[in-house]
Amino acid sequence: MSANGKITLSMLIFGTIGLFRRWIDLPSSFVAMARGAIGMAFLLLVLRFRGRRLDRAAIRRNLPLLIPSGAALGINWILLFEAYNYTSVATATLCYYFAPMLIVLASPLVLREKLTARKLGCVFAALIGMVFVSGVLDAGFTGAAELKGVALGLCAAVFYAVVVLLNKHLGGLDGYDRTILQLGISSVVLLPYVLLTEPVAQLHYAPASLALLLVVGVVHTGLAYALYFGSLAEVKAQTAAILSYIDPVVAVLLSALLLHERMGFTGAAGAVLVIGAAVFSELGGGGERNDE
Repeated sequence: MSANGKITLSMLIFGTIGLFRRWIDLPSSFVAMARGAIGMAFLLLVLRFRGRRLDRAAIRRNLPLLIPSGAALGINWILLFEAYNYTSVATATLCYYFAPMLIVLASPLVLREKLTARKLGCVFAALIGMVFVSGVLDAGFTGAAELKGVALGLCAAVFYAVVVLLNKHLGGLDGYDRTILQLGISSVVLLPYVLLTEPVAQLHYAPASLALLLVVGVVHTGLAYALYFGSLAEVKAQTAAILSYIDPVVAVLLSALLLHERMGFTGAAGAVLVIGAAVFSELGGGGERNDE
């Protein structure tokens, strides 16, 4: 499978997490911390099954970037959870998905990638589609009371962009190795946040919730992030940014199809716009993917 295909598959997997999250009766911050730890453990088992160990030499060489990228991943999750506390899910999600725009705009400066009119137009089209998909136009914006949530959502977008850009600078490191380290570091970063905000000892650990959490940790975290992080080095950051819009669109479409949640004409048009932008951005662009 091509690198683009792996990133697309990871986004399709990420887009289904909402269906599983709905039935996990645990706080989001705890779920995030646990999924990072489970994903890390799962990938370590995969390496052991394959008879391979972590490349300690490569990890040591990349540690100055692995630590901040893993920390940025954990901080990104924390900021997004806090944004949900101050504004609607639609508004927080919309702010969060400014990250691809930030990646595209930063890539010429940080990664020396050529920013074509095609890529810039597609990311703007995807962003407009995301506005429609998020439902924020229907939900409205209540004013100053939501400013903190908006600011937190935008900060989460910044840290997500940092994760992607830092990953582009990692060299000579297997996708499994980098994912294991980043998930482990993100869980460590989340641990004090969870302990300070959630009564962990008093949480209700129902067997069904734990089983679904295991699936989220293995499939939606270990497998999906291994596909995603392992492919970033092979594609332009701009391409990865545009493809990342597939995630929320899949989530909205599945919610409408399987959970019968309302999706009007605006949302459907936005989904078409996002997917169309992702496809159009790569048509005829095969020759520019690896010319970094």
